[in-house]
Amino acid sequence: MGKFVVKTVASGIKFDLKAGNGEVIATSEVYTGKSACLNGIESVRKNASVAALEDQTVEGFATEKNPKFEIYQDKAGEYRFRLKATNGQIIATGEGYVAKTSCLNGVESVRKNAPDAPVVEAE
Repeated sequence: MGKFVVKTVASGIKFDLKAGNGEVIATSEVYTGKSACLNGIESVRKNASVAALEDQTVEGFATEKNPKFEIYQDKAGEYRFRLKATNGQIIATGEGYVAKTSCLNGVESVRKNAPDAPVVEAE
């Protein structure tokens, strides 16, 4: 089972969503306070399972309504995803993947793990 790990960084507080094997599958922006960070976690929980998938790597892709996962290629050619809330704000991002299939697996892992993942403080 996955978990949200909340940790303090130099510029504020953020969370990582980790899969059951401990791998980070999604990361948040840096928030100014813990309550904002916890609100971000709740938003990921609420939106991950209902978010549409918008594959921006295919020509003429269909634009989906928020909430949605956007799949795209970065400047280095790696596949990435970002989860956008109903209001269009990015609430979680994935790492870069060499293969598109791996990126899609990352999206599915967020969908599967986020809804019931407990929140823990970083060690």
